[in-house]
Amino acid sequence: MPLPLINKSHEIYESIDYIKNILSSMDDGRISVSPYDTAWVGLIRDLDQGRNIPQFPSSIEWISNNQLFDGSWGDEHYFLAYDRLINTLACVVALRYWNVHGDKSDRGISFIKDNISTLGEASPDHMTCGFEVVFPALLQRAKELNIGGIPYDAPVIQDILDVRDRKMKRVPKELLHEVPTCLLHNLEGLGNLESLGKLEWPKILKLQTPKGSFITSPAATCYAITETNDQDCIEFIQYVVNKFDGGAPTVYPVDIYARLWAVDRLERLGISRFFEPEIKSCLDHVYRFWTEKGVFSARNSEFCDIDDTSMGIRLLRLHGYNITPNALKTFKNGDEFTCYVGQGFESPSPIFNLYRASQVLFPGETILEEAKEFSYKFLKQRLDNNELLDKWLISKHLPNEIKCGLEIPWYASLPRIETRFYIENYGVDDIWIGKSLYRMPEINEERYLELGKLDYNRCQAQHQMEWNHMQQWYEHSNLEEFGVSKKELLLAFFVASSSIFETEKYGERIAWVKTNILSNILSNHYYSIEDSSEQRTELLVELKNKQGRKWQVHRLIAVLLETIQESTTHTLDRTGVDVSNLLLDLWGAWLKKLTGEGDDEIEQVELIVGTLNICGGHISPKDDKLSHDEYRTLCRPSNKICHQLAEFENRNKKVNDVECTSANSEIDKDMQLLLKLVLHPNSSCNLSKDVKQTFFVVVRAFYYKAYFATEQIDSHISKVLFEKVV
Repeated sequence: MPLPLINKSHEIYESIDYIKNILSSMDDGRISVSPYDTAWVGLIRDLDQGRNIPQFPSSIEWISNNQLFDGSWGDEHYFLAYDRLINTLACVVALRYWNVHGDKSDRGISFIKDNISTLGEASPDHMTCGFEVVFPALLQRAKELNIGGIPYDAPVIQDILDVRDRKMKRVPKELLHEVPTCLLHNLEGLGNLESLGKLEWPKILKLQTPKGSFITSPAATCYAITETNDQDCIEFIQYVVNKFDGGAPTVYPVDIYARLWAVDRLERLGISRFFEPEIKSCLDHVYRFWTEKGVFSARNSEFCDIDDTSMGIRLLRLHGYNITPNALKTFKNGDEFTCYVGQGFESPSPIFNLYRASQVLFPGETILEEAKEFSYKFLKQRLDNNELLDKWLISKHLPNEIKCGLEIPWYASLPRIETRFYIENYGVDDIWIGKSLYRMPEINEERYLELGKLDYNRCQAQHQMEWNHMQQWYEHSNLEEFGVSKKELLLAFFVASSSIFETEKYGERIAWVKTNILSNILSNHYYSIEDSSEQRTELLVELKNKQGRKWQVHRLIAVLLETIQESTTHTLDRTGVDVSNLLLDLWGAWLKKLTGEGDDEIEQVELIVGTLNICGGHISPKDDKLSHDEYRTLCRPSNKICHQLAEFENRNKKVNDVECTSANSEIDKDMQLLLKLVLHPNSSCNLSKDVKQTFFVVVRAFYYKAYFATEQIDSHISKVLFEKVV
């Protein structure tokens, strides 16, 4: 009797439609407005006739309409001294420059005066980008406008100037004019610096992005307009102002950034299967603009960073794009990796993405091996020292996210486990740090989390119903008599349901568990028979003949035949294809190994993979791929890995035990080979993506069992299978 399927609720359908609309209308990305950058837009004088009026009056209007209750400008829901003070000072300068909204500029000045000292208490880890360069430049403009009431001589101001001067001494002047560096992003703060001398605008203008900006910064681009009236710069700012109704974000476009992070969030929340066309469109866009140096948050940028590049390498590779990790060489400095060329100190979040990318490596990719070694040590040290404040991100969940990432390496991470922990660590209220704080709804979207929870609980309810079915099967088949405990059955079910979790795939899940349990019993039974040759062969003959009354057939074979019939019926109902002979042949080949007549290399993993590919409709009798060379090529490393993992378990060892380092290294090399066979695009390969992915899914499950101690697995089972997400 087939199990009922728990259908999607109305709320799930609504959330899917809502998110589909977000993903299909990304354009250049959604991002909050920056008061700081908007103020710079407001400082641009009329460009057509040179009149003493703003070129973009809507920006002045935006400033007027968005002052906070305390007189400041900035993120309304999070107070960061750097953010509030630089936004407020910029808006005050813009309003006083045009001598408008005096009451609002007065309130802004009062806020600056009352809060300037908080800069001395703020963590330098959360300093907004280029603050030590652009804040002094704004103060200078305020002085030139004779704006009173600002404590220009406060001790904390001198401290900031000292930091700026030390930074500028390390900057080669010629570098600014030759290649796009992070300095261009802070161009508005460089104009009057003696250490750099006079800016050579003809050279600098050659470093614009194709859209006309300087490393996507509206503020830097506005400064260039005030100095050069460059038409490309003007067109970029006009485009931004139109897009944001007078406002300007801290960076724009963010098309690469938004797409990569949205896909990553959807995948980790376990809901990406609902958005496959949209995800393909997102990744096609990223791949189209990939360069040998990697990518930046926006397309067509000469300036690249390790954060976007790492995320791109990982996601593009996992989705079968032909991508190499060589772009990471751009960010390698000695034995270390840096977010971008010229970065002063590293932060956890980009290095965590480097670590995640480094785990998806193919054989011989030295750069990813080096990245993995560096990033793990860096993150472990930061975690141990509780030094996880981040330069780019404010998130209360980041420490736990990194902790989970280090404790559960990718090879040993099953999809449901990752989702269960990430649902707890997904930050709807995460804030990103640029020159001012900003939020990105395509990355931190409450409906993502809502759908993730609804879908998780739906899948969990389905799995719990299936677990009840498995317990009935256990009793009906008298499995206890064959030495199988309910705990062993639960582990087998947990591993299967955490690997293939989609509700509609219950047939494959049940087939996986029963194949796992029965093959264990048969292995033990075969090897316990004293008169091996006759009785072992008899079992094989009974399976092949599939005839005779039930009481004449060995009880194990009877249970096995029932299981094969159940899987056949389920697959026939789903696909209309009779796969009974495929399943019988698959089991026959595996049993031959036990009799000593067949291929010694065939391991349990090959039996499970074959069963899943047959029951999933990926292999049919017409094009039986089980004997194809390409299929056998995938079987070899899979069998080898799982044989080695079984040896660990037989010795009561774990893959991550210190004394097993050498063997673990060998397994990792084979995992790298398997991953390449599964993910690397090969136009001549006749195997579908689904067939190949099944190998990695099952091998990963074996790796999981060999990696974690019993106590940890029990904790995962309790949390993932039985604790509802709230």
